[in-house]
Amino acid sequence: MKNEKYATALIFCKTEQKIIFKNKIFNFQFSIFNIKSYFCIMEEKNKDEMYMRKALDEARQAFAEGEIPIGAVVVCKDRIIARAHNLTETLHDVTAHAEMQAITSAANELGGKYLTDCTLYVTVEPCTMCAGALGWSQIPRIVYGCRDEKRGYTDYAPRALHPRCTVTGGILEEECRQLMQDFFKGRR
Repeated sequence: MKNEKYATALIFCKTEQKIIFKNKIFNFQFSIFNIKSYFCIMEEKNKDEMYMRKALDEARQAFAEGEIPIGAVVVCKDRIIARAHNLTETLHDVTAHAEMQAITSAANELGGKYLTDCTLYVTVEPCTMCAGALGWSQIPRIVYGCRDEKRGYTDYAPRALHPRCTVTGGILEEECRQLMQDFFKGRR
């Protein structure tokens, strides 16, 4: 049975219309649809965290190389097809952001410029330049860790992304923010 893995974690209380899951009680209108929706959301959140950890690995590599610690991965059909981190200092190129490197690598891997079946995971909210490039790539989903309060696209170019693109922020937010703060603390 497909839902067997959840059987031990769930206790259904039909009379009280509650679900007890991991010692938390949820009131609900009893239906299989609600339960499936809940698990789809939980499964997506777990995937988002798993891939964000891979982006954090890239950010840590950037940190070790003296680059601003931003990392990115592009996932297509549950497979990482591109990994990147900031290379602006190494390449002496202000456009060598993690997202730009990841877009280029993913497009090369797929053999085309559009990333229509992909998701970008990046540790910090993209800047305006990167958001514009992501818009042109037609990527349908972006997941980021922490906001960029100074240069994030949401403040300067909120319409830069493709109109069908969905954005999820705040995944492993504290870890992503802490890495940035540690980097800049060491620079001062």
